[in-house]
Amino acid sequence: MGCVSSSPRRSRRAPGYEEPAVLASQTSFTVNEVEALYELYKKLSYSIFKDGLIHKEEFQLALFRTSKGPSLFADRVFDLFDLKRNGVIEFGEFVRSLSIFHPKAPESDKTAFAFKLYDLRGTGYIEKEELREMVVALLDESDLCLSDSAVEEIVDNTFSQADSNGDDRIDPKEWEDFVKKNPASLRNMSLPYLQDITTAFPSFVMHSEVDDYSGISK
Repeated sequence: MGCVSSSPRRSRRAPGYEEPAVLASQTSFTVNEVEALYELYKKLSYSIFKDGLIHKEEFQLALFRTSKGPSLFADRVFDLFDLKRNGVIEFGEFVRSLSIFHPKAPESDKTAFAFKLYDLRGTGYIEKEELREMVVALLDESDLCLSDSAVEEIVDNTFSQADSNGDDRIDPKEWEDFVKKNPASLRNMSLPYLQDITTAFPSFVMHSEVDDYSGISK
């Protein structure tokens, strides 16, 4: 925890560092915004483990402002940010994944990310149990509690609209069609403050609100 040992390490480039110009060319961020994100990344990556990498515990505290324990939603988002699947988030992964939440990011990218978020087993389909688990997890993140019947209604309504071929699972094309008809289902995939990242670091609180859940069933 000593300041003497951490200062020299802060002066070095973070693991997985990539030039801002390169990341800007591949994401929705400008060069200045990537530079601001690098400063934020350093703060997060030294918040607990002091090693210049974002670990799951640091990620959960930063995004959800909580250390209340395991969270399916936080774990799932972390796994999708961890592109190299090595248990930590490097700077390049941080910027590329966060870019999906930029208001100017293509809707197709947001749609694909949301599909992966719900495809918990990685089978290429969203099944009812997966959707049910994620809805409950999202509600828990927002400290909301719906009855089992209300959760089932959300799941059933979503499947009645999205599962066009009636095989009790949603494939990527069905999900894409569902999102086009129900744009509110992507509401959590845009973080407006990412457009002004150079003036203030975002709070990274991604709690959903009640409207977000009702949106998925409309």
